[in-house]
Amino acid sequence: MYRLLGRQTSGNVQKVIFMFEELGTPYTREDYGRQFENTQTAEYKALNPTSKVPTLVDGKTVIWESNTILRYLAASIGQHLHGTTPAEKTDIERWMDFLLAAVNPGYLAAFKNAKLKPEEQTAESKELVKDLVVQLKIVDGHLAGKDFLALGKFTIAEIACAPILKRCIDFKIDRPALPDLERWSAAIAARPAFKVATSAAPAKAA
Repeated sequence: MYRLLGRQTSGNVQKVIFMFEELGTPYTREDYGRQFENTQTAEYKALNPTSKVPTLVDGKTVIWESNTILRYLAASIGQHLHGTTPAEKTDIERWMDFLLAAVNPGYLAAFKNAKLKPEEQTAESKELVKDLVVQLKIVDGHLAGKDFLALGKFTIAEIACAPILKRCIDFKIDRPALPDLERWSAAIAARPAFKVATSAAPAKAA
């Protein structure tokens, strides 16, 4: 059985839970990260040298980096959630890379700023949040007249992006309406698998 190491509240862990729940695949999740203070141990670092979550253990195979985990699971057990040709896979995976390269810096800045008073926020973080709005507009424009990010179907692009993009549009930041992104986000959030992934469920016993 797959072992998923990571706290439920991590957006990157939620991606992997979302995938497992969509596939109906048995797995166990164990609490690692942040408040559990157990990712700096020699045992964990032997699995994941970054000391971050999630880490997936599949027998003797260990995978870390959430989007890489999604690709691994798609190739192993969820081929229908990916493309069948290099061109189709590129259409999907560019949104996964866009999330990390373009969205993540502003997302992390907005996440940190939400806990600070305006006068405590740095000029750099405010600029990153402004850029986040630019990136969200790109996604909103892409989704005009579309139900999904790629190939006209639900794929690992949704699984990778939805947990983070939902948080982004829920931030109390200065931004215009993003009707197509908000419509897409609401539709994905209504999926039973997404609700499980983003709930405060306790770790499953191994």
